[in-house]
Amino acid sequence: MNCKNSPTKIVNGYLYIQQDTLKGKDWKLIWLDNFDQTEIDSLKWTRIPRNNADWGNYMTSNSKCYNISNGILSLKGIVNKDTLSDSRPYLTGGIYTKGKFAFQYGKIEIRAKLESAQGAWPAIWMLSENNKYGKYPRNGEIDIMEHLNYDSIIYQTTHSYYTLELKQKDNPSYYKTTKANTKKFNIYGLEWYPDKLVYTLNGEETYTYPRIENVDKSQWPFNQPFYILIDQQLEGSWVGKVNSEDLPVNMMIDWVKVYQ
Repeated sequence: MNCKNSPTKIVNGYLYIQQDTLKGKDWKLIWLDNFDQTEIDSLKWTRIPRNNADWGNYMTSNSKCYNISNGILSLKGIVNKDTLSDSRPYLTGGIYTKGKFAFQYGKIEIRAKLESAQGAWPAIWMLSENNKYGKYPRNGEIDIMEHLNYDSIIYQTTHSYYTLELKQKDNPSYYKTTKANTKKFNIYGLEWYPDKLVYTLNGEETYTYPRIENVDKSQWPFNQPFYILIDQQLEGSWVGKVNSEDLPVNMMIDWVKVYQ
């Protein structure tokens, strides 16, 4: 990544690219991964470890859940056949840029193809790098794409303390579903401005979440750097149980691009 000509800021020891004045017709590429190496670039990504969140129960760094071939990264959800080493019935692969790359405002696009399975929950999303406003969900969550089971739609969602704890889900609307043929490669995107989040599919606007006046200030925690997560999740209270006969299931990533 070349930061030489971009405004920068140091926050908690990390370098972030900053640009508050955005011109939507003049985006410049600032960060890219084409997955053209034989291994995941450890300078850009970390394999997501197991965690206690609903989506993270089966996350692993096990190489069986990761593969790069012909410029495509595959993140897999599999039946765990070695329960002596790991007692969990399933394992899933995911990557994030936490501690390695985060940005504030700009455009992100991810070209990806999703396989379907009962209990599969692939996601492309973003979380805050720092706890500027406290513990989750006070710093917000940006879900660029989530897909459930065999659905013919994707979900694009904005979470925060305002939507989750104060239950303000319609002022403004916090999510939208859009028809998508996930059997082919699509470009899932977000344009992030100081006053709105514009979600896209194949370059077309699908849903906008605006910053609004005269509401609780927790409505807009999106004024800080966020990092990128891409993961093939399995099971959870939202998606339901896995049908093991549907596994393995793959989430295939062609490239990730960030612009400002």
